[in-house]
Amino acid sequence: MAINLQKGQRISLEKSNGSKLQSVCVGINWGAIEKKGLFGFGVTKEAVDLDASCALFDDAKNLIDVVYFGNLRSKDGAVQHSGDDLTGDMDGDDGLDNEVITLDLSRLNPAVNYVAFVLNSFRGQDFGTIPFASIRIYEGTPKRVNEVYATYDIGHSKDFAGHVSMVMGVFYKKNAEWKFNAIGEPTRDRKLEETVKTVSQNYL
Repeated sequence: MAINLQKGQRISLEKSNGSKLQSVCVGINWGAIEKKGLFGFGVTKEAVDLDASCALFDDAKNLIDVVYFGNLRSKDGAVQHSGDDLTGDMDGDDGLDNEVITLDLSRLNPAVNYVAFVLNSFRGQDFGTIPFASIRIYEGTPKRVNEVYATYDIGHSKDFAGHVSMVMGVFYKKNAEWKFNAIGEPTRDRKLEETVKTVSQNYL
């Protein structure tokens, strides 16, 4: 059964049968912005380019690697990005993730202690104007969902209005066990590099 993550909640990466998750996917699903036409007639769709990214840090909070639309694979091969989605769902929620980052914990460089997931609005479109946006963590592949482990709704909160970047959550290693912290905090950053710096300063 999936856990509905709440902001600030920490969970251990253990499945319902007691086994540990090794390979997980973090999927982002979002919709295009609807705009009413002149004098209220008709509706037009404005493409939304959200970018899911992953930053890897060591125990001393030094940045080791960043996986994003311009670098789709980590050096150790443990993290892979499905590719850049430039529009979002143009015809309503199709239930599919627009971008997926796959994380194989067993292949991670042993020096990695934190794996942070962030979201940036590439064109500077305000999160508060996007009709829906959610994150889900599941076992499987970008094209096959075996078991949804957790879901986290980031599109229905006034906290995100006026912001174009956020920290979704951080996987972290404690006593040789991986856990997940659902952060869900908007930041004042405009670009990915700034968001990664904010993560290292405030969320590890």
